[in-house]
Amino acid sequence: MGFLEQFVHNGRALLGHRSKAILLSGAACFGAVLLVQRVNSRREQKKRILEAQRRREKSFQVAERALLEYKQSHPMTNALYILSLSLSELTKQLQESALSPEEVFYTYLEKTLDVHQKLNCCTEIILDSFEQLKTIGSCKRGILYGVPLSLKENLLLKNHDSSCGVVKYLNQPADDDCVLVKVLKEQGAIPFVRTNFPQALLNYDCSNPIYGQTLNPHNLQKTAGGSSGGEAALIGAGGSVIGIGTDIGGSARIPASFCAICGFKPTAGRLSSKGCKSIFRGQKTVLSTPGPMARDVDSLALFMKAEICEQMVFLDPTTPLLPFDEGLYQSRNSLRIGYFDCIEQTPTSPSMTRGVQEVKALLEQAGHTLVPFTPVRILDMAELMSKGALADGGATFLQQLEGSPVDPVLHAQVAMYRLPICLRKVLAFILKPFVTMVPHSMTYNLLNFCAGVVPVSTVTEEDERNLCHLDKGGWFNRVLKKVSVGLPVAVQCVALPWHDELCLRFMKEVEELVKKARKDEGANANGKVYLIYDFH
Repeated sequence: MGFLEQFVHNGRALLGHRSKAILLSGAACFGAVLLVQRVNSRREQKKRILEAQRRREKSFQVAERALLEYKQSHPMTNALYILSLSLSELTKQLQESALSPEEVFYTYLEKTLDVHQKLNCCTEIILDSFEQLKTIGSCKRGILYGVPLSLKENLLLKNHDSSCGVVKYLNQPADDDCVLVKVLKEQGAIPFVRTNFPQALLNYDCSNPIYGQTLNPHNLQKTAGGSSGGEAALIGAGGSVIGIGTDIGGSARIPASFCAICGFKPTAGRLSSKGCKSIFRGQKTVLSTPGPMARDVDSLALFMKAEICEQMVFLDPTTPLLPFDEGLYQSRNSLRIGYFDCIEQTPTSPSMTRGVQEVKALLEQAGHTLVPFTPVRILDMAELMSKGALADGGATFLQQLEGSPVDPVLHAQVAMYRLPICLRKVLAFILKPFVTMVPHSMTYNLLNFCAGVVPVSTVTEEDERNLCHLDKGGWFNRVLKKVSVGLPVAVQCVALPWHDELCLRFMKEVEELVKKARKDEGANANGKVYLIYDFH
């Protein structure tokens, strides 16, 4: 090789080495930039979470100081008496001035602070409520005059975040109250506390990386349910007399049943959803709706009467002016009720099966007609629900969680959504014969039926012993065997769309019959009715 050829060859080699070095250096720099961005992002996440937690603690501290000042100047408040009153009794006493809004407010505030320490069910005390309390006595008006109530955190509240457990929604206070809150304030109610939820609101547990895990008031080793778990826990423990949850697949009914309270999912559209935050905007297959949660059915009905008014329609013209039918709710005509105690491949616990039969007997003794029937194509509906609610394969769900730490209860859910579509289809085909868990509750969101739950009993030791027949039923059956003695059991009552008053009347009938049976027998009318269906 001549001198010139050697020079060119060496030059090319040198340029090749330099190009590689440049590329490697560029890749290293790019990787370093990504690493720095990730570190900064995590620092920003942590900073936002800590700020939200500090705001929460500050609200509790301000509330504790205000409570102390009130108790020092009003030492004679009969807290136990006030907490024992139903919503109907409480409103009557407030309207008649037998109780003042101040003594009711501070009684529930004290109870809430105590309950939260045990259950971690609240996201903040609403400090604006102290100002509202100062002015409410000058104008005694509204069905809920002077009543303190609780709100799930995803209901928009002016100057407050509604994070849904997603970090990017922190430090984004709402410009205005949601319609339901505006109406409640006009009706004299005082929203005083906001409650916890699972991250992204799509889980039956109740935990998020901002505010942590909410516990069950009946067993601190159990979940309060989701997604309205904070509401259910607070009301179940006596910290609130009435509250608002939201329901897209049992999100109010399931935690209500877990915490031994009543929860109601109205027909979607009966109450305004304007200002109820969701991370799945535009999803119409499975409809979400806000609904009341309380200790008794009369409280749910009173809430519906307070909300369904001309002001709600004025603020949200998409809602119909369909006044609450008090006559239908108070009716004592006999009902024709369909019932069942199992759903296709889904295993049924002994308490459910026995409970259906026991409540069936109570209803028949009261003069109602009970008709057995078999729900059809529940598994097909479950598939339709999942495909409709997650038509994008979970892409929106993952996008909303970008920039947020993922709560441990969502790890499996998120991991599934991150798999390639083709792999998910293969897994679904393989696992379908083994899947036995069906969302009993979500069916009525899909069909837009109204539905509610009423606590009727608790799990017994006999129920636990009778779980032995589930040994060969697979994973879900083993989960069922972890049910604990003493946990609440509930009945779900369902009616056709726009028959909300009938559904509430049905719930009231079950509630009264169970209470009478307990009184007559001197013990619980044991059992669980998971689902009763009213085809009016």
